[in-house]
Amino acid sequence: MIETIKTIMLDFQETQLETGVPRRLRIETVHGKAAVCSDVRRSGKSTYMFQVIQRLLDSGVSRQNILYLNFFDDRLHNLRQDSLGLIPEAYYSIYPEKKNTETVYCFFDEIQAVLGWEPFVDRLLCTEKCEVYLTGSSSRMLSKEIATQMRGRALSWEIFPFSFREFLDSKGIESGGALTTKKRLLVQKAFDEYWETGGFPEVISLGRNLRIKTHQEYFHAILFRDLVERHDISHPKAVTDLAHWLVDNTASLYSVNNLTGYLKSLGHKAPKSAVSDYLEWFEDAYFLFTVRIFDPSLARSNTNPKKVYCIDHALVTSVSSGILINSGHLLENLIFTALRRLHQEIYYYKTKNGREVDFIVPIRGRPNMLVQVCESLAEPQTRKREIAALSEAMNELGLKVGTIVTRKDDERIKIGVGTIEVIPAWRFLFELPDVSE
Repeated sequence: MIETIKTIMLDFQETQLETGVPRRLRIETVHGKAAVCSDVRRSGKSTYMFQVIQRLLDSGVSRQNILYLNFFDDRLHNLRQDSLGLIPEAYYSIYPEKKNTETVYCFFDEIQAVLGWEPFVDRLLCTEKCEVYLTGSSSRMLSKEIATQMRGRALSWEIFPFSFREFLDSKGIESGGALTTKKRLLVQKAFDEYWETGGFPEVISLGRNLRIKTHQEYFHAILFRDLVERHDISHPKAVTDLAHWLVDNTASLYSVNNLTGYLKSLGHKAPKSAVSDYLEWFEDAYFLFTVRIFDPSLARSNTNPKKVYCIDHALVTSVSSGILINSGHLLENLIFTALRRLHQEIYYYKTKNGREVDFIVPIRGRPNMLVQVCESLAEPQTRKREIAALSEAMNELGLKVGTIVTRKDDERIKIGVGTIEVIPAWRFLFELPDVSE
C-alpha cells in the first residue's frame, strides 16, 4: 500500500491544476488547527482547494512541499483507519530531508471516505511540521461534528454556490471600478442569466433541460447520501415528501406541528421529534435553512413559526412542483442566500402591529440591517404595505436606514424616522462585499 500512496503523491507533482473560476473566499490558517471546507454537494470545494494550492505555489512554496490525496481515488479504496499512518511515512520516504525542517502542506480531499480519520489528522497536527486542509461532502464533514471530533483542532469555512459577483467573474465581467453604462447593461444581462441558472458552477453553461436534470440529481444525492444513508433513516419516503414540501414552500412560514400533521396526512408515522431531526439534518447538509423570528427571548424565537429557504433559488425551480412557488418567493430566496454567505445569523422581524419584514441581520459594531424583498412596488397597495412594515420596524428598532430589494425599482424614500433605499436585486448583489465586514 505504501508504494501505491507514493505513486499517487508523485503523480500529483506532475498534475496540471484545474483551478476554475477564482472564488471570492480566502481561508486563513491558524497554527495547530486544520482548515476544513464544508459545503453543499457540488459547490466546488475541491476546485477551491486547487486554488489554495496554486496560491501557495505562486508565493514560492515548492511543489514537493504539497501533499495532496483525494480519498475517492479507487487506488486508496483499501486504506483503513489503522493504515493512515502510511501517508506521512510514504511522503517522508520520498522527501526525508523535509521532516521536521520544512512545512508540508497537506490537502486531504473527501477524507470522510476513511472511517475514523479524525485521530490521524489530530496526531499529524501534533507531531509533524505541517498545515492541514480538509474537505469532504457535507454528509460527514459538518462543522458541528468537526468541532467535536477534532477537539478544537479545526476551523470550519463554508463554501456556497457562486455568488452573483463570482458568477460575473465566470462570465469575464469586471465587477470593480466605475459602473459605466456599458458595464451596467452587461451586469443586468448577467443577472437575468444568474436568475435562470443559479450559482452551482457545473450548471452555469448547461441548457435548460440539462440544468434541471442536474439539479434534480443534486437534490436526490443530498437526500439519500447526506440524510437517508448517513442517518440510517428507515422511512426515506417521509424525508423525501418533507423536502418536497419545504422546497415548494420556500420563503414561507412553517411550524414543526404543521409539518408533522402534513406527513401524517400522507400516511407517514413520523413524530415531532423525527421531523425536528430532519429539519436539522437538512440544515447541516447546507440544503435548507431555517430563519427564526427576531426576539430577545430564545424561547419565543423557537416557538414562533419559522421560515425556510433553499441553498439555491434555481434549484428550487428545478425540483419544485411549481404550484406554490412564485417569482417573489424566489427573489426572497436569492436575497437570503446572498446574505447567508456573509452572515450566519439572519432573522425575520414582526412589528407590534403584526407587519413582517423579511430579514434583520445583526452586524457586530454596526446598526442592524433591515431588508424587505418585494418583486415590484408598482401596485399602490403593495407599495403602501411594504413601506409601512419597514418604517414600523425602523421606528421600533431605532434604525435610520432600511432597504427594499425589488426586481427593477430604484428610488430613495424619505420617511419620518429616516430613509428607505429601494434597490434592484442586481445592484444589491453587485454591491455586497465578498466577505463579512
